[in-house]
Amino acid sequence: MTATTVLTARALLLDMDGTLVDSDAVVERIWRRWAERHGLDGGEVMKVVHGRQGYASMAVLLPDRPMEQNHADNARMLAEETADMDGVVPVPGASEFLASLRGLPHALVTSADVALSTARMAAAGLGMPDVRVTAESVGASKPDPEGFLKGAAELGVAPADCLVFEDSGAGIAAGRAAGMRVVGVGPRAGVHRPDVLVADLRGVRVEAGVDGAMRVYVG
Repeated sequence: MTATTVLTARALLLDMDGTLVDSDAVVERIWRRWAERHGLDGGEVMKVVHGRQGYASMAVLLPDRPMEQNHADNARMLAEETADMDGVVPVPGASEFLASLRGLPHALVTSADVALSTARMAAAGLGMPDVRVTAESVGASKPDPEGFLKGAAELGVAPADCLVFEDSGAGIAAGRAAGMRVVGVGPRAGVHRPDVLVADLRGVRVEAGVDGAMRVYVG
C-alpha cells in the first residue's frame, strides 16, 4: 500500500500540460519536427521543452540565435500546436479533480497562451478555472516563478499558503522559487524531487476546511 500524505493549503495552482492535460503526443510531433529543421537531436530537445514557453526552450537549445527569432518561431509553433489536437486527452482523474475544486481558490498557471490553453482544455473535456495565468500574463517563462506568484496574487493568497501541481522540471523549479510546496504529477515529475509525487490525479483528494484552508490528500 502507498502511504497518503496530507497537505494543507489556501489555494491550488495547477499547471496544464502533463498535469491536467496529456498533450505529449502533439508536443513530441511538433518539437521533433522543429528539431529536424534545425539539425538537432529530437531526444535531447524533448529533455528541454516540457514546462517552458517555446521561446525559452529555443534559447536553451540555440543559445547563439537572436531572441527576436525565437519569439517569431515561437509564435509559429503556438499556431501549429493550437491547430493540432490529435491525441490530446485528460490526465486520468483530471475531470473529477477539477470538479472537486469548484468554489475553492485555484488557478491555472500555464506556459501556453490563451488560444492554446483554451483549445487543449476543451479537447480534453476539462472546464477552465476562473483564474488563468498564461504566456501573455508574464514576462518570464518557467522556471522563473513569476507565473505562480501572479496566480497567488490574483487569488489573494500568500505564496507559502499555495500548493503547486506540476509535471516538469521547469515547473517544479518555478514553484519552489515562488516559495510554494509542489505536488509532482506523473513519472516526469519524479526525477525532479517534488515535495510529494503521485502517478496521476486519481491519487489526489481535496476537502474544504472550516477555517478556509483545504486538506489535500495525496497518495
